[in-house]
Amino acid sequence: MNIEDDLQTLAMQETTLTFHHFDHTIAWELGMALKIAAEQRRLAITIEIQLAGRTLFYYAMQGTTPDSADWVRRKRNVVNHFHKSSYAVGLRLQQRQITLEERYGLDTRDYAAHGGAFPVNLAGIGCIGSIAISGSPQREDHNLLVDTLAHFLGLSLPAIH
Repeated sequence: MNIEDDLQTLAMQETTLTFHHFDHTIAWELGMALKIAAEQRRLAITIEIQLAGRTLFYYAMQGTTPDSADWVRRKRNVVNHFHKSSYAVGLRLQQRQITLEERYGLDTRDYAAHGGAFPVNLAGIGCIGSIAISGSPQREDHNLLVDTLAHFLGLSLPAIH
């Protein structure tokens, strides 16, 4: 696949993976689903789910480092700024051959346009929060997050391969 195909798939994922309701209980259940999915794949990741700037779920698996937490923060900041997946933002920048700092003036100490963060979209409203993971290569982080989210919502979606 090329970047344009990936961007079309990402746009479809962002449109389709929408909640009709989101609260503390859903954040907990989704966070646990991500933890279990990572364990099944033998991955060590850090997971954060936020709603309107409040952290509802956070878990750093054994084998992660403080650096993973910083990657989660920086990826989450991209989702909060653009209301798009961090991977989609990164691919769009790559396609245009420009950086976050050059295009938007966003410092890479606080923003990372790498796969692993996704908007919490509420039907009829839009982005109300974020789900962010880090610990694997960006494509793997993105696919783990989206696969788990689709399964959680009872959907079947194509992945980025």
